[in-house]
Amino acid sequence: MSIKSIAAKIFARKIYYQTQAWSNKPVAIQFEVFKSLIQNAKETEFGKDHDFGNIKTIEDFQKNVPIRDYEDLKAYIEKVKIGEADILWKGKPIYFAKTSGTTSGAKYIPLTKESMPYHVEAARNAILHYIHETGNADFVDGKMIFLQGSPILTEKHGIKFGRLSGIVAHFVPKYLQKNRMPSWETNCIDDWETKVNAIVDETIKEDMSVISGIPSWVQMYFERLQQKSGGKKISEIFKNFNLFIYGGVNYEPYRAKFEQMIGKKVDSIELFPASEGFFAYQDSQKEKGMLLLLNSGIFYEFIKADEFFADPDGSGPKRYTIGEVELGVNYALIVSTNAGLWGYNIGDTVQFTSLAPYRVIVSGRIKHYISAFGEHVIANEVENAMKEATAGTNIVINEFTVAPQITPSSGLPYHEWFVEFENEPDNMQAFAEAIDDSMRKQNIYYDDLITGNVLQKVVVSKVSKNGFQEYMKSQGKLGGQNKIPRLSNDRKIADNLK
Repeated sequence: MSIKSIAAKIFARKIYYQTQAWSNKPVAIQFEVFKSLIQNAKETEFGKDHDFGNIKTIEDFQKNVPIRDYEDLKAYIEKVKIGEADILWKGKPIYFAKTSGTTSGAKYIPLTKESMPYHVEAARNAILHYIHETGNADFVDGKMIFLQGSPILTEKHGIKFGRLSGIVAHFVPKYLQKNRMPSWETNCIDDWETKVNAIVDETIKEDMSVISGIPSWVQMYFERLQQKSGGKKISEIFKNFNLFIYGGVNYEPYRAKFEQMIGKKVDSIELFPASEGFFAYQDSQKEKGMLLLLNSGIFYEFIKADEFFADPDGSGPKRYTIGEVELGVNYALIVSTNAGLWGYNIGDTVQFTSLAPYRVIVSGRIKHYISAFGEHVIANEVENAMKEATAGTNIVINEFTVAPQITPSSGLPYHEWFVEFENEPDNMQAFAEAIDDSMRKQNIYYDDLITGNVLQKVVVSKVSKNGFQEYMKSQGKLGGQNKIPRLSNDRKIADNLK
């Protein structure tokens, strides 16, 4: 055992007990965060506009600060972008993370000197919790790769602009620098396909022990490695690879394909990072869900997803705080942060899997659902259905998405599942039936529509090899932090795949 791995275990134990200390008093910790946010922002333009000086309680805050999305906050952000200070948070942010918006085009999310350290600490602490629980620290001596956006930044009015993953690359601790791959030069390549090929060339002869990234793009990296090596399994190329770190999408639909490519099972750690904040990470290999980070400069509110768009009396939907949430309910996640976001709807939905400590899974997007007939199907349901339909079979899925077919050329409407197979089912009809059965068990509204002959059962449409990659390339979204939506309430993606 190396000095580095011994030190990692000692540090991991310290972080574990620090986490226990704050996670054992969640409501009190969240109220302390809330008070600190209000105090620090009361002299900002936003704070004055919303009377932060007189806010004493969470109820005061909820009366003064409505739920906002990016468009609602954009007027303030535009002032910050041109260099004005004390607008959303004291002073000016040190970075703007550029991210894609569905309705707003590019979005620019501020990162401040107060918020930035939490992005780095959370990723580090996720690994340390893994070390503490498993006792496995040998991987710290191997090479680690983080598939991410370019670290090249631009600067305007004293604020640097870039992709979140590229910004975070500037904060990699010195003790990891010599282990970290790819090289800075390769990481700066903008074209994703060129970049992946360069990463393959750099890493194929290295001792890679940790690989991290969005599963769909790591899959592309693995495929290129296998092509370059003449079809070897990833575990043959990297004999000490034993930890996969991922975020952005659910790993389960990719797990079978990954284990086939790797040639063995490897441990994994799930992260929940976003430009708006690093919200949660998997703190245990034994428990379901990710630990919600309640002490990281973020005040959380939750709105039940089925109430989100309902506003019968004009006061808006009820906003729940951490002490009021329930297990298994689908909530829209609302945050107020030390980067200057206030009552901000990040677009993700979560479900709690534990209340002691508070752990969540990401269940989907509040605007990514299918409800063409009132069924309100969410991402977590379709991912569970795919998992159940492939369990115990030789079926391997590369990627999939789901869309409604409202006006078929004949027969009843249906949900169309676009699937790129690595190994196809022997019986496609039985596969579709298995998906449909799972959906009906999970979603009573969908079951009613099938029973009532409003919808016909699921239809599976095959997507050609690399079809999803080609679609993303055609949209200028190949690689980086871009992801295929698991489901849509329209056919924009579906018609392109057709």
